[in-house]
Amino acid sequence: MTNRERVIESLEHRQPDKTPYCIGFTEKMHAQMAAYYGDPGFEATLGNALTVLNTTAPGAWQEVEADLWEDEFGVRWNRSVDKDIGIVCNRVVNSGNIDGATFPDPHDPRRYDAYPDSIAGAPGQFVVANLGFSLFERAWTLFGMEELLISMATEPERVHRLLDRILENNLARIEHACAHRIDAMMFGDDWGSQRGLIMGPQLWREFLQPRVTAMYQAVRRHGKYVFIHSCGKVDELFPDLIAAGLHCFNPFQPEVIDVFEAKSRYGRELSFYGGISTQRTLPYGSVSEVRDEVRRLLDEVGRDGGFIASPSHAIPPDAKPENVAAMIDVLQNQ
Repeated sequence: MTNRERVIESLEHRQPDKTPYCIGFTEKMHAQMAAYYGDPGFEATLGNALTVLNTTAPGAWQEVEADLWEDEFGVRWNRSVDKDIGIVCNRVVNSGNIDGATFPDPHDPRRYDAYPDSIAGAPGQFVVANLGFSLFERAWTLFGMEELLISMATEPERVHRLLDRILENNLARIEHACAHRIDAMMFGDDWGSQRGLIMGPQLWREFLQPRVTAMYQAVRRHGKYVFIHSCGKVDELFPDLIAAGLHCFNPFQPEVIDVFEAKSRYGRELSFYGGISTQRTLPYGSVSEVRDEVRRLLDEVGRDGGFIASPSHAIPPDAKPENVAAMIDVLQNQ
């Protein structure tokens, strides 16, 4: 089977010849693994099943000062410590300019110009178009986390207007991306902390659920699969996400979600992508513990499909290289 066939079999809850997998790295961890293997191009040999395309235009991120990056919405990110994402350090939108703030053009053809060549250059791969910071995250990066959460309670009409503007931009990107031969769209939107939903279930259902449903259904109308990346303990939303049209949930953090219980309870309707602990096992476990954890996930969560094996996030730099190598070895040699 090709990687694409394996992923589709899994998403359709059928048993592939082996469980598909996808491994990502933070910059620092990538450098550590390149040194460990003595090969800066090691990632090309991993066998990852997913090829991920962006919905941002080339040059959308600009370094305006040393370690200070600006995204296409004008949000500035301090990357002096976190080189992969950074910390938001400005405010683009306030209560007075929600309607007038300038958003990037979702119809800019440069966003999608590389899709045909990228897809043609990845034969046998499952191709995903990524729309990160898709709703809640985009709103708080523009408006401020505290301001957004307070305004949900005190000025709900302003939050609805902001989210509607973001939704309109997203729906246009979905239409353009899905016009290409992609297999799925991945939405990034962290809703959870280690203990539960940041905004709570009531506000999630009021502000986010209708717009999440609109985005997922737009993808499904094109016959594509729907993925969501949402960190934290958000499993109480699984029934809502299934109803909205979700096919696959990521990152599936075993520290906050019982991955075996989730598979047992929701595995006929929802697929999972993740499951390998980046907070416990990869940094603190032994090589044998890593091997045992990965094998159990493949045997139990991967049974009858419905699983893409992966670390629960891009691997952080505190992971032990020998543990990462052990995980890779088990995944490659199923």
